[in-house]
Amino acid sequence: MTTAEILSKVRKIEIKTKGLSNHIFSGDYHAAFKGKGMSFSEVREYIPGDDVRAIDWNVTARLSTPYIKVFEEEREQTLMLLADISNSSIFGSTHTTKKNIITELCAVLAFSANANNDKVGLLLFSNKVEKFIPPQKGKSHILRIIRELLTTEASDKTGTDITQALSFFNNVIRQKTICFLISDFLSPPFEKPLRLAARKHDFIGVSIYDKMDRELPDVGVIEVVDSETKALHWVDTGSKKARNAYTELFDRHQKYCIDQFHKNGANLISMRTDQDYVKKLKGFFNNR
Repeated sequence: MTTAEILSKVRKIEIKTKGLSNHIFSGDYHAAFKGKGMSFSEVREYIPGDDVRAIDWNVTARLSTPYIKVFEEEREQTLMLLADISNSSIFGSTHTTKKNIITELCAVLAFSANANNDKVGLLLFSNKVEKFIPPQKGKSHILRIIRELLTTEASDKTGTDITQALSFFNNVIRQKTICFLISDFLSPPFEKPLRLAARKHDFIGVSIYDKMDRELPDVGVIEVVDSETKALHWVDTGSKKARNAYTELFDRHQKYCIDQFHKNGANLISMRTDQDYVKKLKGFFNNR
């Protein structure tokens, strides 16, 4: 893509996702993720019904009138986006691809965090960590994140390794964060680094899949290529047994991912590329 094309795409995504963030998600994001704690704000005169445990006895003694301490929630937090850009992410059998959905989701979440005055960081991975952008604030930083999501490609076109991404994240990010891991999860097992990440961070996975990842169309014998390994296979899609086995394999892997997240106290949201991710994301926020 030329520079002009990149800027045009960044602008289009900004208009779409910032609008969603401002009108739909900012309040939900604010409510869903609690701050680090409470910080002292001011003192004010006691009003009947206030919690007596909040009385500031030093001020009360000086002024001979009861005053209480007022606290406010510390809202500033850090959002980390771990986005899968492996070769399988460019697949899509409908009007969009997994990568497009991943990019828009990251943009919506980033703008929501920015509206909440939170820092946002990005980690792009395939079968290794491709790029890491440390958390910062500001609109220009969010636009840089969108640009990197649009333009960064996997340097190795084979495989996805979530373990590599999570291990890097666990080593680099020391403070507690809100973390979204967005991937199609076509990866070898990743239990140990997930357990470490979920123990320390507010951890959410988003599984993006295409309907053809789960269901093969009945179109006879076809040659298919594995987008992760590049291996070629002949598949008889006219065989109901073959189609059922394909679906069962997908469902088993999905169950494995769900079990791993839930076992470690983390959330996992599943989204199909032809479904409305706005409803899925809003539903998640509302149920927090």
